[in-house]
Amino acid sequence: MNPVRVLAVQHEDDTGPGWIGERIRALGTQLDVVHPYVGDPVPETTAGYAGLLVLGGTPGPFDDVTAPWLPDVRRLIAGALADELPLLGICLGGELLAAVAGGKVDRIDGAPEVGLHHVRPTEAAAGDPLFAGLPPVAPAVEWHWEEIVELPPGSVSLCGNDRFPHQAFRVGTTAWGTQFHPEVLSDTAAEWARSSAADLPALGLTPEGIRADVEADEPELRRVWGELAERWVRVVACGAEARTSEGR
Repeated sequence: MNPVRVLAVQHEDDTGPGWIGERIRALGTQLDVVHPYVGDPVPETTAGYAGLLVLGGTPGPFDDVTAPWLPDVRRLIAGALADELPLLGICLGGELLAAVAGGKVDRIDGAPEVGLHHVRPTEAAAGDPLFAGLPPVAPAVEWHWEEIVELPPGSVSLCGNDRFPHQAFRVGTTAWGTQFHPEVLSDTAAEWARSSAADLPALGLTPEGIRADVEADEPELRRVWGELAERWVRVVACGAEARTSEGR
């Protein structure tokens, strides 16, 4: 029996699938990652795939000059929504999902949200296939200069914090987006902090401090977001089984 296949779109060299990808693969799912920033073509459709994972990156969702493959990614997301294919968008991926589905994304008015922060589930999260069982307060690595200002019409808010209420949401029954980075643990956070070192003093942060904060909460980051990845894989697998039985 062939493994369930998930397509992942990675936008930059240091924004890979990380912990989420590790959990997806550990469950026997085949994860095919395309790297359009080095010339990989973005597939025209998700045919042959049971799920779509769209990762983060520094461009905004409409920075098509900086990232000329983004129109192709928006097309993939629109197709996944139309086909009800399980989709998980992380940071830029979540912003792309919000924009494609009719929400609004804009530059943050003020300082970006960087480093270890915390998110709280909404009441609706208790009934969500991915976010049910989330603790009352969960650690999350943030690294964004853009924000989801308005959720798409008809979407469900699943997580937020005091400054950014749209930290996670669901569109329809099979598409989820996050503003935070459930895939990031301390090694990646430290790498990002080193590359952003010149910007951190203005935020009252240091590379060493960011790494220490994330390391301190890494066991909980692994537990909470590893479980979310496992639940998403179950959604993907159930969808693949249903499509097979329907002959799609």
